[in-house]
Amino acid sequence: MKDMKKHSPTTDAVEILHRRYIGNDKERKASLQMERINADVARMIHDLRKEAGLTQKELSARVGTTQSVISRLEDADYDGHSLTMLNRIAASLNRRLAVSIVAEKPEGETPVGGLGSRRKLKQGLRKGAGVGLEERDRV
Repeated sequence: MKDMKKHSPTTDAVEILHRRYIGNDKERKASLQMERINADVARMIHDLRKEAGLTQKELSARVGTTQSVISRLEDADYDGHSLTMLNRIAASLNRRLAVSIVAEKPEGETPVGGLGSRRKLKQGLRKGAGVGLEERDRV
C-alpha cells in the first residue's frame, strides 16, 4: 500500500488537481512552469498590443513580420518565443525587454493559483516567469 501524506481538506480545484497530477514530480513541475511562462508571454503580448490599440496586422507591420506570426505568439500553447522577436515587439511598442533568472520556490511550497496579475506582467515582476516588457525610460 502506498504511503500517503494527509492533506488538509480543501475545495480549491486548482490545489486538488495540482496534488493529483503534479505532486512532487520534478519533470511535471518543470513542464507546468514552462507552460505558465508560455501563457504569460502570450498574454503579455496580447495585452500590450490591445493597450496600444493595435490589431495583430498593425503590430506585425511595425515589427516587420506577418499577422500569423503575431497570432502564434499570442497563443498560450506556442513555445517558440525568441528573445529577438520579443525585443522587436518591445521596441515597436516603445518598451524594452527585461529578462531575469530567479531562485526556485522553496521545497514544499505549492505553486497554486493562476497567472500573474496584469499589473505585475506589465512591470516585468511576475512570479517565476522572469520575462517582462517594461516601458522605456524617457529622458
